[in-house]
Amino acid sequence: MLARNRRALIMLALVVAGETIFLLPFVVARIFRPTFLDVFQLTNLQLGSAFALYGFVAMISYFLGGPLADKYSARRLMTLALITTSAGGILFVTTPSLLWLTILYGIWGLTTILLFWAALIRATREWGGATAQGKAYGLLDGGRGLFAALLASISVGVFAWLLPEDSSSATLAQRSSALKQIIWIFTGLVLLVAMLVWYVIPEKSTVLSEKKGRLSLKGVRDLLKSRSIWYHAIIVVCAYTGYKATDDFSLLARDAFGYHDVAAAKLGTVSFWVRPLAAVGAGFLADRSKASIITMISFGLMFIGSAFLAIGVLEANMFGVLILTVVTTSVGIYAVRGVYFSLIDEAGVPMAVTGSAVGLVSVIGFTPDIFMGPLMGYLIDSSPGALGHQHVFGVLSGFALIGFTATVLFRMCKPLKN
Repeated sequence: MLARNRRALIMLALVVAGETIFLLPFVVARIFRPTFLDVFQLTNLQLGSAFALYGFVAMISYFLGGPLADKYSARRLMTLALITTSAGGILFVTTPSLLWLTILYGIWGLTTILLFWAALIRATREWGGATAQGKAYGLLDGGRGLFAALLASISVGVFAWLLPEDSSSATLAQRSSALKQIIWIFTGLVLLVAMLVWYVIPEKSTVLSEKKGRLSLKGVRDLLKSRSIWYHAIIVVCAYTGYKATDDFSLLARDAFGYHDVAAAKLGTVSFWVRPLAAVGAGFLADRSKASIITMISFGLMFIGSAFLAIGVLEANMFGVLILTVVTTSVGIYAVRGVYFSLIDEAGVPMAVTGSAVGLVSVIGFTPDIFMGPLMGYLIDSSPGALGHQHVFGVLSGFALIGFTATVLFRMCKPLKN
């Protein structure tokens, strides 16, 4: 019983840390985007440029973080990552200039990816051992989604409480003060989670063998020659583009439908609540069919929802239909995110080069961290009001079609030999 409770506590720490690390870089701007832009005096394009530096640093960090996680314990790396990310909140709360904000996002690219990401994946793999890898990653992704939804809903409630009773009449100074309080709360929470990780995550693995495997250069060359790997990378690009587009839900509510900041933030949290259900459900179904089939269905839902938003038929009094559309789009986005790395097994990638396959797919697949922010900013700023957001979701519907096509082609590829 003690061992089972200990394992449950370790997984809880991994889930909480895996989501908390991204509160300051992304969640603040995602949930409170209208207020964030006003308080920091930014255009969407300027904010997207700051995100782009984060994405560029993250791309390099994906390559370097793996060897770092192999050399040092996950406990030490994750704790250091959380502490340094929290320290960035001290600068963040001062509403720095665009230059310093961009530099801060670059630093966060190092703390959240170089120091943290590979260590988190390694710790999760150690938790799962030889027989529970699917369970480990399912709990991690679903747990992160549930925790994110809880945090989003609570933070919106706190934000509303910090504003006057009639939040639509709040001045910029009042909104700025409320946002800064949220940033301070998130900064303190990240620091608390660093302490949790330090005391809960074991220093050394008690599950996996300490024996190190050797990198097969021939296996890596085979991966580069495999069409399925490149189609897989395209699938992740399209899925992650959808994930980045969820940042626009709250701003869409304000610009296109005239909702005040609190109502807009509440709409943004709807997507957060969809995530745990869609990810876990997709994983459950993928185990009983094939991940590629669930991926195709997910891209279909993403296309339907985003295309409906793109054609501009919704009006302000159609709140229920808007919620349904956001839910449909979010189900597609988060379902495909929940299963896309399961495609590695379906492609027949040898176990010995699994890390290389994940690294190759990730470096290409997560490029929306670089281009999606500036693209969304340009589209929204160049076409003010509802039209710019229609363009954003038009782009997303295009990526959904590309992802669907890439999945069909992926299914036509012959599996690699194990």
